[in-house]
Amino acid sequence: MTAFTPAEAAACHRLVELALAEDLGAAGDRTSSALIPADQPGRAAFVARTAGVAAGLPAAALVCAAVDPTIEFTPAVADGSRLNRGVVLATVAGSLRSILAAERTALNFLQRLSGVASLTQRYADAVAGTRAAVLDTRKTTPGWRLLEKYAVRMGGGTNHRVGLYDGVLIKDNHLAGLGGDVRRAVELARAAPGNAGLPVEVEVDTLDQLEHALAAKADIVLLDNMPPDQMRAAVARRDAVSPGTKLESSGGINLDTIAAAAATGVDRISVGALTHSAPALDIALDYQP
Repeated sequence: MTAFTPAEAAACHRLVELALAEDLGAAGDRTSSALIPADQPGRAAFVARTAGVAAGLPAAALVCAAVDPTIEFTPAVADGSRLNRGVVLATVAGSLRSILAAERTALNFLQRLSGVASLTQRYADAVAGTRAAVLDTRKTTPGWRLLEKYAVRMGGGTNHRVGLYDGVLIKDNHLAGLGGDVRRAVELARAAPGNAGLPVEVEVDTLDQLEHALAAKADIVLLDNMPPDQMRAAVARRDAVSPGTKLESSGGINLDTIAAAAATGVDRISVGALTHSAPALDIALDYQP
């Protein structure tokens, strides 16, 4: 089973605590308590109902352990594995009451994160054979950012900055506050205390702005909502003037347009839909008599 980083594990523990509190409340699972004897054992399997990519098995394991540390959670695949319909992701064994109490919350984590990974995989497949990497954005579910970015990696994507604190991205509203001066914005960002060593990225939406960004030696230039012909021109100009600068395409990118964007020669393509619009993957917990 692929492991979370310490930061991802800590974030998941907090989310699991909140999720179980809202599902079980103070009284617990009234239905199972009424119908299932306390000493009745059970066994069940998490099964993919549709094809996709697995992600979130460590989260499901944490849910089961939080409900009842005696539940045996056994992964059958690793996160990042491609799934066919009917594939077993993991099995659980132990108190049937405990398994039923954990079921919905564990599925919520598995379905959400596998959905993000599955959509990311479709985007990554669409740019295969090009130089472009598929990146996520900060358009994440509040509180779920680290886990959703983990799921992006499991689907073959690359993480952009995690938050406002670990990278500099000068966007259009920042530039508006400086009167549109791209070069000065890059210089101010580089000179700011604490920014040494951080990549400086600046968003542009015209080739004229690109010239200023390249002259300032920005580490990354984000080409915002540029059509493919403009992106090709931007790549050619970057190659001639500042080959060390990476170019990132963003805005209007979907599964119908990403291949054309990648074919222009950009290095990165950021897609907010990976996290803000990924549908849950259909996964069920099937009881095994």
